[in-house]
Amino acid sequence: MAPPEDDTKVTEEAMAAEEEKKPISTIVFVIAMQSEALPLVNRFQLTEDPDSVFPKGFPWVRYHGIYKDLHINIIWPGKDPVWGVDSVGTVSASLVTYASIQALKPDLIVNAGTCGGFKAKGACIGDVFLASEVAFHDRRIPIPVFDQYGIGARQTFSTPNLLQKLILKTGKLSTGDSLDMSPQDEASIIANDATVKDMEGAAVAYAADLFTVPAIFVKAVTDLVDGDKPTTEEFLENLAAVTATLDQSVMNIIDFISGKCLSEL
Repeated sequence: MAPPEDDTKVTEEAMAAEEEKKPISTIVFVIAMQSEALPLVNRFQLTEDPDSVFPKGFPWVRYHGIYKDLHINIIWPGKDPVWGVDSVGTVSASLVTYASIQALKPDLIVNAGTCGGFKAKGACIGDVFLASEVAFHDRRIPIPVFDQYGIGARQTFSTPNLLQKLILKTGKLSTGDSLDMSPQDEASIIANDATVKDMEGAAVAYAADLFTVPAIFVKAVTDLVDGDKPTTEEFLENLAAVTATLDQSVMNIIDFISGKCLSEL
């Protein structure tokens, strides 16, 4: 007879296989900035939730509606209650992802947003990437095993058919809580073999992994980290145009997903 734990493992694997064959129904987008979220809210004709699924007093905002056969939820962490700016970064991203999964039970998480790219790795302004792997570059813990925990490298949910159909670029995504790049961060990003960098992706992946919810990461390049212009200047200069490109790519992705199950992506 097989040990009970083996039976449990077989059952869990069978259930996971069955889940991948069910049509995708509910999608949660985690989008850090209002300027990135609102064009998609308008495109999908979503409405803001008047009775928040989140705890009272939290700044997190949910927009939701039906597009084709999909229940679309866009979650924006909102404005920081003290400073009045978009709640960007890993802390807000992980918290809002955790809470959204608990409240909405999505079939798929999509972290969509802008990013910095590395021209040395083939990134150009306006390119849209579907990340193949995510990792942190600013959690430096130089102790055996803790060092790998700090990096937290994770494979993203594999979508070979989506990549082939929409001809998106792919590459590794590195996440940190700073817009600029210190020499230490640069060394870590190079070690991560990253093509693009952002401030949320790996944190979203961490929270999604806790619930075993598949997650994909759609990132559009606003600035070249190893380019000639200052990052902040280039980011602000390209934000509006690149957000429009991101908007169209996300629409194409959702059109592809509609009517499919996870195993068909």
